[in-house]
Amino acid sequence: MIFNRGQTTAAHAGDRRTMQALPEHTLDATSTDQRWSVRALIVDDDVAIRELLCDYLTRFNINARGVTDGTQMRQALTDETFDVVVLDLMLPGEDGLSLCRWLRSTSDIPILMLTARCEPTDRIIGLELGADDYMAKPFEPRELVARIQTILRRVRDERSDQRTTIRFDAWRLNSVLRQLTAADGLVVPLSNAEFRLLRVFLERPHRVLSREQLLDAARGRSIEAFDRSIDLLVSRLRQKLGDDPKNPQLIKTVRGEGYLFDARELG
Repeated sequence: MIFNRGQTTAAHAGDRRTMQALPEHTLDATSTDQRWSVRALIVDDDVAIRELLCDYLTRFNINARGVTDGTQMRQALTDETFDVVVLDLMLPGEDGLSLCRWLRSTSDIPILMLTARCEPTDRIIGLELGADDYMAKPFEPRELVARIQTILRRVRDERSDQRTTIRFDAWRLNSVLRQLTAADGLVVPLSNAEFRLLRVFLERPHRVLSREQLLDAARGRSIEAFDRSIDLLVSRLRQKLGDDPKNPQLIKTVRGEGYLFDARELG
């Protein structure tokens, strides 16, 4: 079963019957932590997709609420607490990118974006604005479940990390507050993707990491070999760290292989 925009009512009913015929544990049962009381907010103006997703996610201990647009999304966030937001890019009125920007400016709730457009620019902008992951329509609902679980597992691990502050060169990174602080006390804002990328570098310094390794670790998704969006993330992180892109000393490019984090002082 694949979810796509524009399903008819008849297709909706047919897909619902198909869903009911699927095994209850389509994914490995060990991948679902029943101790989690997971709440997901689905923001999609396609009623068929929205309802099907809400129904399907309940099979994996994910209690989902569906809304149509930004106005309803804000109201839902006022009414309830959610663990993750699944946000469609193409919405009536305020679009998904604008809503992603608003969400990230007001909370650190994980965001998974859905898009029917395959433009790399849309995906990169979404990640820059703070989205944790993205999926292109049409998609398999099992993959959505897997990605939600991956995001939540990563957030849980980050919050349980006992090493609160990491120092490198003249910088300090607070992994709980997600704050990067310069030597003069200035706090430099980081998007979710930039924060995770920096964490990956700090956890694996002085070794060459491929683009695939960095994307997989920093964003927790399967990537394809031609995906170069990590280059843009590295460029933006260098800029925030004051690392000269023409002669970088902190995040070095290893031609044909990837990147190397070469901090002189780590602690």
